[in-house]
Amino acid sequence: MWIFGLTGKSGFSARNTAEQVTKGVDGTGLVAIVTGSSNGIGIETTRVLALRGVHVIMGVRNCKAGEKVKEDICKKIPGAKIDVMEIDLNTFASIRKFAAAFIATGLPLNILVNNAGIMAPPFTLSKDGIEQQFAVNHLGGFLLTNLLLDTLKNTARDCGKEGRIVNIASTLHTYTYKEGILFDKINDKDCYDPNYAYGQSKLCNILHCVELSRRLKEEGANVTANSLHPGLIATNISQNSGILGCYLACTQFLLKNIPQGAATTCYVALNPKVNGVSGEFFQDNNIVKASKMARDPEVAKKLWEFSLTFTEAK
Repeated sequence: MWIFGLTGKSGFSARNTAEQVTKGVDGTGLVAIVTGSSNGIGIETTRVLALRGVHVIMGVRNCKAGEKVKEDICKKIPGAKIDVMEIDLNTFASIRKFAAAFIATGLPLNILVNNAGIMAPPFTLSKDGIEQQFAVNHLGGFLLTNLLLDTLKNTARDCGKEGRIVNIASTLHTYTYKEGILFDKINDKDCYDPNYAYGQSKLCNILHCVELSRRLKEEGANVTANSLHPGLIATNISQNSGILGCYLACTQFLLKNIPQGAATTCYVALNPKVNGVSGEFFQDNNIVKASKMARDPEVAKKLWEFSLTFTEAK
């Protein structure tokens, strides 16, 4: 869609910006959490949601950087409601602390955007001793979502408005080990390839929503869960990605700008055209078909149980 600018069923294409796909949407009274919101498309997602009246909680690792982003946005959008809270997805303790602190505020929660992530660093373990990309890109959002799920469901029930969970994934989820998800080799340094591991973590983002959506539908909760690929964007996430990063740098003329890169996130998070849609994968502001493995309900269930073995540990 990006090269030809084709418009999909939603009426939007890859060329549309986050402001365009949310034009006319009133988010007043809604509360959203956006992780990784102090750089790249996280900043633009925060800005546009705030522009539409949403009270945005910026979940950031560096609060000083987050406060600077907040200050810049509020200068341009008088009356914007933005708060900054610390969260480091590299450690479960920080995620639990963030969730507890948010719940303690008594605020409702309508939208959770799991945007934070890292891309293709050298083999590194998280503070909990887990391969870092799997830990940050998947387990961090998985744990945060589980900790805030009751708040999302209760908010949806009390206000009568659909809650939304949005995972930022990638079409690079197809770039995984040929054997599939190697759950038993996550921490095996000898099996590690940074780009394969990145693709695997993005595959997990999609599968997370597949299983979460199934569970939410089964219990009749008024909350949806969808994943998306924002597109190829020139941000600092690709700084460690080796050959892939070089490719992105050499094809900048094909890349989206940041307002276009944040569009699908804001569309899925806020646009009423997505009401009732759950368990889907979006790209360029439209539903697209993810890979066969990314749609496999049995693999999604297996990933869910595997993830619990890490995140339920105290």
